[in-house]
Amino acid sequence: MGNPSKDVPWMTIFDTYDIHSHDFDHEPFFITNKEIKAACQDFKKTAEKEVRILCYQAERKDKPQVFVDRGLFLLPVKNGNYVIVKGEGYVDIPNIDSEPILFDSKIDFRLYSNEVGNSEMQHLDFAHAAGMIEDFCDVGNLYLTIRGRKYTPPFSFRVGKYLIDQKSVQTEVDAGYEGKNHVVLIEAKNTGVDDIIIRQMYYPFRKWSEDVSVEFGKKVITVFFEKRDFEYLFWMYEFTDEEDYNSITLVKSQKYIVI
Repeated sequence: MGNPSKDVPWMTIFDTYDIHSHDFDHEPFFITNKEIKAACQDFKKTAEKEVRILCYQAERKDKPQVFVDRGLFLLPVKNGNYVIVKGEGYVDIPNIDSEPILFDSKIDFRLYSNEVGNSEMQHLDFAHAAGMIEDFCDVGNLYLTIRGRKYTPPFSFRVGKYLIDQKSVQTEVDAGYEGKNHVVLIEAKNTGVDDIIIRQMYYPFRKWSEDVSVEFGKKVITVFFEKRDFEYLFWMYEFTDEEDYNSITLVKSQKYIVI
């Protein structure tokens, strides 16, 4: 339990600002990167004092022990500003037990450059080029239109009974594709994970819903993608209540093997 490289620094942060006595059942606790840095300035190792590393909690295993013990998780609410919230911040990535689809790629020759290296991006690009993403999403033709970091617009959302105001933070998706009536946002990994923080899908979902749903009426679809050995795995999620962080629900999943 916990994360050894973060346990002591975060305990020091909690001690410095008396977060132990904070009533998380009443309200979240707000903290800035400057406060985190000040509390950890005497640590020698970079991993124990670098704010970016200490605040990286993309999976449950990344959480420090004090977060685990109290059922807390961390969210950015403005660049350089975070909120510590009590609740479930993560979503499970379940096993796909169904047989894989033997997929006939629409590429009529072998791509050799795609076989150099082992990155999330190259696997995702191949999945799109081969036609797997369009097959899984089943919303017609999709065109790569989104990549890289963007800033979210301000929006509010609920975690349990708490209302959180997010002012504007930098967020990104590994790739986004636009179709006639949909925008598909994909979060990709090239190593097996058991869970991910919901924020990685929720913040881009809210950002692009604001940009393409409100004005142009296009539905935003969120997908999680992994490449494992020869298999390409997809999970489609939806937020049944746009303003509820925890309303994330698995719609369907499928794995493919390219013939």
